[in-house]
Amino acid sequence: MPTSNIRATLYAVTDPGLTRDHNEDTFLVADLSQGDAVRDSQRNLHTLSPHGALYLVADGMGGAAAGELASEMAAVEIHRHMSAAWRADPILSEDHFAHHLRSAVEAANALLHAYAKENLEVRGMGTTATVAGVHGDRLYIAQIGDSRGYLVRGDIARQLTRDQSLTQRLVEVGELTEEEAETSERRNIILQALGPDPDVRVDLSWQSLQQGDVLIICSDGLSTVVRRDEIAAAVRREPDLEQLCTGLVALANERGGPDNITVVAVRFEGDGLPSASDEEPGYHEFLTTDERPGLLPTAAFPSQVVPDPPPAPVRRGSPTGLMLVAIALGMAVIAAAILLGR
Repeated sequence: MPTSNIRATLYAVTDPGLTRDHNEDTFLVADLSQGDAVRDSQRNLHTLSPHGALYLVADGMGGAAAGELASEMAAVEIHRHMSAAWRADPILSEDHFAHHLRSAVEAANALLHAYAKENLEVRGMGTTATVAGVHGDRLYIAQIGDSRGYLVRGDIARQLTRDQSLTQRLVEVGELTEEEAETSERRNIILQALGPDPDVRVDLSWQSLQQGDVLIICSDGLSTVVRRDEIAAAVRREPDLEQLCTGLVALANERGGPDNITVVAVRFEGDGLPSASDEEPGYHEFLTTDERPGLLPTAAFPSQVVPDPPPAPVRRGSPTGLMLVAIALGMAVIAAAILLGR
């Protein structure tokens, strides 16, 4: 369908919450036909170009300023990579778009990992990343960690991402119910983040869009205290996206504001999208070219000549290995759960 008839209205906000002394979250939104990105809270309306748009939330970790640095570096690198590699690609297909989205997240991981190795004061820094890209009438999400993407259609909010967390894995093997996972003391243990390891496995999914769909991307500062049915109710009640975002942040703070809170809300409209669909929104894994017969192999994608990024600013912080310990602990618990279930 013609992307020139698809409009995106958006607003984004980030808040430190009530218990943290600084904000390690960040967001970034960008029209990929242009070089600039929106980094502050402002109303924005754009018509989607053939290159599409980018929306992301990153939640940093690592102690002192390391988490803040990690989320910022990841956001900037993902946008830089998409702006350079995707805009230089002569083939504007969904497969190439998804390929570049995955590559951008992998490039951010490589950058953070190398930076932490060279700067011991930020060793162990990392960040989650929920990176949504719109190309044509489809939404693609690259996921690392436990920040979340929801699609609100009608009266229902459906989660488009799968948490890469210990509690999610325990739910999948039957050791916890979803209700138990929401209140578990282990819900903050994630199994993957950008930075700690040299390689990551990017979870890539897709979702077809229709008129009136609202995308919500948020850090766990919102999702751990505000349920998805409450998010759906807020979208239904408040058509103004600025009021929607600030209202969700206020609700999270009313419930203690235990973490930094970031929300990006995007409403899609225009006759370039269908008015209705029989497809049920939710998590749909995007298969790689190697997994789908008849498509070009990965090697057929054009080589990417991308300039090196400028040196990252040095922000001093206390080193920590908590992220690596959490990942190791999570994998051990999962293995034990699987063995006990046999």
